[in-house]
Amino acid sequence: MKIAMIGTGYVGLVSGACFADFGNHVTCVDKDADKIAALVRGEIPIFEPGLEDLVAVNVRAGRLNFTTDLLAPVSEADAVFIAVGTPSRRGDGHADLAYVYTAAREIAAAARKFTVVVTKSTVPVGTGDEVERLIREVNPGADIVVASNPEFLREGAAIRDFKFPDRIVVGTSDERARKIIGDIYRPLSLNQSPIMYTARRTAEMIKYAANAFLATKITFINEIADLAEKVGVNVQEVARGIGLDNRIGTKFLHAGPGFGGSCFPKDTRALLKTAQDHDVPLRIVDAVLAVNENRKRAMARKVSAALGGQLRDKTIAVLGLTFKPDTDDMREAPSIPLVTGLRDMGARVRAFDPAGMEQARRELPEIDYFDDAYSCARDADALVIVTEWGQFRALDLKRLRAEMRQPIIVDLRNIYRREDIEAAGFTYESVGRPKQRR
Repeated sequence: MKIAMIGTGYVGLVSGACFADFGNHVTCVDKDADKIAALVRGEIPIFEPGLEDLVAVNVRAGRLNFTTDLLAPVSEADAVFIAVGTPSRRGDGHADLAYVYTAAREIAAAARKFTVVVTKSTVPVGTGDEVERLIREVNPGADIVVASNPEFLREGAAIRDFKFPDRIVVGTSDERARKIIGDIYRPLSLNQSPIMYTARRTAEMIKYAANAFLATKITFINEIADLAEKVGVNVQEVARGIGLDNRIGTKFLHAGPGFGGSCFPKDTRALLKTAQDHDVPLRIVDAVLAVNENRKRAMARKVSAALGGQLRDKTIAVLGLTFKPDTDDMREAPSIPLVTGLRDMGARVRAFDPAGMEQARRELPEIDYFDDAYSCARDADALVIVTEWGQFRALDLKRLRAEMRQPIIVDLRNIYRREDIEAAGFTYESVGRPKQRR
């Protein structure tokens, strides 16, 4: 199959490389000439484990290439995937579909034969209808079918998620489109990955509903964690106890500083806006957003409490800045309101992140950055673990204690056991766990 992938962001680049690895001929298109030039040189603009090698292998094999010229790859393509950004629109929280609609118009003008145009970007219900209308407006004679194929990739595990998916959702009622998309995904039949064919609007809704539900699970366990702290209960044991019920499941029940990233905040806001436009109250989703925003701001107060309520002229070392490990993504990361809150209380903040510091400097230019955890912790009055990177799970506690001015650790991800930290001479605060062992 010949595939054109419009957009070389996170979804477009991972999807394009994986499709090429299936044996398809994929051309990734982007208007950013500097990004395309970097990709041609083999420079990957995002941090994703395994992606650099995957791209390199398929470029060498001649199955994957990059260009700013949309015309040629679209005119030859059997399927064109739209994988451009859909950020929250300033002012109302709705998904900004300007890039999607621009791509649709340009695809319509370039198409020369039967083509399936597939929206892979996360888009509100009804977007496919508008994409189809725009294509007909630009090129009334185009033999094009518009389908939806939402992505379900986790940053940090995107390649595995693509190649071993829980499900593949395809929204189209056209048999020709079903066949082409089915052929593209056929290599995954060896893994028995289920393909769910449904209506286009249903596919669009599935993506939003899935993300809103996962965001709800995170927010639920975070609220239970707050109660657990007050009544002397370990939220991790509560999470395990309820997660072993297969109706609930163990995933997304890890208490922490709140969810962030490129998907959950944006998509829950967009779902809420769609519901408001149709006069349908989504009170649970509304509450999830409000609780999560309040929680991220509250984490600075938690750090302050660990230092007796006084942060003026204190030095706080922050380990982990990205919204999750194994990514450099800083979008809506809990570290941003945390650091802002700490500085508002008068603290000096220093930070280290294994992959995200270049991105973090754009969001938090006023703090100091260090090359490793120990230099970051030097002379600090407290150490705050914000992102659960693997290397933070095995810190040399004796060395850390020697570096710090005050031996205080605030573990917002519960990656340590209290008895281990306290045995090393630290005061330890975590999330949703008793102050003392019972």
